[in-house]
Amino acid sequence: MKHDHDHDDHAHHEHDGHDHGAHDHGKPKKHDHEHGHGHHHHHHHAPTDGNGRAFALAIGVNAIFVAIEFGYGFLANSTALMADAGHNLSDVLGLILAWGAAMLTKTAPNGRYTYGLRSSSILAALANALLLMVACGAIGWEAVHRLANPAQVAGTTVSIVAGIGVLVNGFSAWLFMAGSKDDLNIKGAYQHMAADAAISLGVVISGLAIMYTGWTWLDPVVSIAIVVMIVIGTWSLLKESLRLVLAAVPDNVDADEVASFLKGQPGVTGMHDMHIWAMSTTENALTAHLVMPGGYPGDVAVDAIVARLKSDYAIHHCTLQVEQGTTVHDCTLHGEHAH
Repeated sequence: MKHDHDHDDHAHHEHDGHDHGAHDHGKPKKHDHEHGHGHHHHHHHAPTDGNGRAFALAIGVNAIFVAIEFGYGFLANSTALMADAGHNLSDVLGLILAWGAAMLTKTAPNGRYTYGLRSSSILAALANALLLMVACGAIGWEAVHRLANPAQVAGTTVSIVAGIGVLVNGFSAWLFMAGSKDDLNIKGAYQHMAADAAISLGVVISGLAIMYTGWTWLDPVVSIAIVVMIVIGTWSLLKESLRLVLAAVPDNVDADEVASFLKGQPGVTGMHDMHIWAMSTTENALTAHLVMPGGYPGDVAVDAIVARLKSDYAIHHCTLQVEQGTTVHDCTLHGEHAH
């Protein structure tokens, strides 16, 4: 993740270097625009265009497949197939959400949204996780109902249609594989697709088993097993996106390491009010007060700290406030919290 954002360096140097540790938000409009351009300049050239193509392809292919699968599930009387189609539909919605958020993160900052709309990608990741959970609930409910009232299932149709599903979902997951490492929003889309491929595979197996054994109860049992698998897989996505919504320190940032790095800088005798949070699913922000009795160390020194925070600690936007320690400063949020 860290290296992904190197192109943005110039914008942040320019932006943060002139800050003298003062707060970013009061900057003149000119700086806001520079920061916006800096953002476009970085990971939004090639990778996002690539993701755009991945989204368009995955949404198109999956929407067509949903219609086909639901139709055949209805004809073959298979809950597993209809459940899979319903889940695929939630995927299409999830993909549209994730794509919309990926586009919104490109919005330049303005007077009201001083960070642009970057955090929409966090909301999309959370919505994606919630959508998956809701889909699981619906599939589980239907499967339990089916267990109580088993129905005849056309095994061959089920296996063939679900087999196509494995290919469609596997292909869609592959499209997002590269982007999923660095971006929780893309990871949400990837997990959705990978979960779908697993579901379809389960449906293929149950369809074949029903053909050979005639055990129609296998259909809902497989549905329930799949639901359990998805809930376990989605839990971490739900947890991580919720944490980001609540402005927690992102998983890829070690707050203790960042704190000791800042405290170890020449001239720094203390540090407090450090806050680290995610601006989007790919960018992190930091604010901190550095106690430097010798006074402001100069732009070059601050630029060097900013560059290191970026390259080594995945902090892409930081505001450093320099104090000489002549008055007592405690964290305004929590007195004992002072580092």
